[in-house]
Amino acid sequence: MEAIKINFLLLVCIQITAYCYADTPANCTFADVSGKWTFYESARNKNKHENCTLMGQVERKIKIDLQYPNIAKDEFGNFGTWTMVYNQGFEVTVNERTYFAWSYYIQDGPNVTSVCDKTSPGWSHDVTLRHWACFYGRKQRPMPLKVHRDPFHSLLLESSGPTHQDFSNLVDEINRKQNKWEAAVHEPFLTKTHAELLKIRGGKMSWLAHRPQPVPPTRELMEKVAGLPQSFDWRNLGGINYVSPIRNQAICGSCYAFSSMGMLEARVRVQTNNTQTPIFSTQDIVSCSELSQGCEGGFPYLVAGRYGKDFGVVPEQCNPYQGHDGPCTRDTCYRHYTARYSYIGGYYGGCNEYAMQLALFQGGPISVAFEVHNDFMSYKGGIYHYTGVESPSFNPFVLVNHAVLVVGYGVDGETGEKYWIVKNSWGESWGENGYFRIRRGVNEVGIESIAVQATPIP
Repeated sequence: MEAIKINFLLLVCIQITAYCYADTPANCTFADVSGKWTFYESARNKNKHENCTLMGQVERKIKIDLQYPNIAKDEFGNFGTWTMVYNQGFEVTVNERTYFAWSYYIQDGPNVTSVCDKTSPGWSHDVTLRHWACFYGRKQRPMPLKVHRDPFHSLLLESSGPTHQDFSNLVDEINRKQNKWEAAVHEPFLTKTHAELLKIRGGKMSWLAHRPQPVPPTRELMEKVAGLPQSFDWRNLGGINYVSPIRNQAICGSCYAFSSMGMLEARVRVQTNNTQTPIFSTQDIVSCSELSQGCEGGFPYLVAGRYGKDFGVVPEQCNPYQGHDGPCTRDTCYRHYTARYSYIGGYYGGCNEYAMQLALFQGGPISVAFEVHNDFMSYKGGIYHYTGVESPSFNPFVLVNHAVLVVGYGVDGETGEKYWIVKNSWGESWGENGYFRIRRGVNEVGIESIAVQATPIP
């Protein structure tokens, strides 16, 4: 019977191979995933390049209880940690071994069925990155199927986009409605289709149906943050800039790669007092990472974190950015690795403003994601907050998560309003020379909900 189950799972997974090794449209919550699981694992004699859609015979079973908020306990009494990976998979580390898999789903045209009590085949290895294996998981208590409609199904069929007049009308309405920040028409966005603008804003695979809310800070955390300077900026710390240059992702949903590589680049600079100033290849992430989906989107936790630790990243000159999907061509390049990575707060859903401030100050710039509304694309300067202006001409715009890099924070001298300083990947002509400021302390458009930090090895 077990062999039949495995063969069925492999058959379905092979039919949707493009999703077995990439972010998925699955939509599984903490409540869906937490609980008792059995992991079915192959022989531990594989390597990191193993194609786990063909996982082979099950050699062992491991029972693991995933408890609130991030505690994993195996059947032998060993305790470890776990976290949701957005709403699309989960990662477990227990008994010196780590497991990651995407949640299972079935897609039929625009309809997506999330099967949250089972995973697609994923990878496991020990914490020293040896003894790789394939595995899949089954929750011991079945969960109801969850069905949603793919929000991008009709959008991707659109062959047109907002006109110059549409953008102008949007800008006029934004500036008329408020004076906290200034909007302007950003010329490179003109003539783009809705599908192309979707990629610029994050890509269809960066969509989250459910975003966690920031958790209340502990008294200890608040006391630590109280001792930090009122304003802080890694671009000018004692006259030294620790942040790599602004880049342009072009018409590709690769913001997750730029945010992730920007974080690693800045943190290497911090760790080496600017004696090392690498630029890492975002094209390598787009073309080579099986933990994201190229120009259709991805997530910094998996790129700067798991991919950086398991596979390493390469210099920009090894695989220069093309702005579109392409073949993986980096086998002979020197690789730089990530030593540690985590969601800020320790797990998905454990973030807040105070934890972000402390991580930023102590370790370097941090990767964040937020919901891109229509008005944000016209940002020119000031402290951004969502205006509520949603032009019908921009429909069908759907909220996605755009990944960016927080490099500092401050307080407006006139209004006293707190803000984050954020590096974007839309070129220097956008915003404040490629950067923007956004309200801090109120989780503006979700920017304080899923921050990520990673420690590169210089």
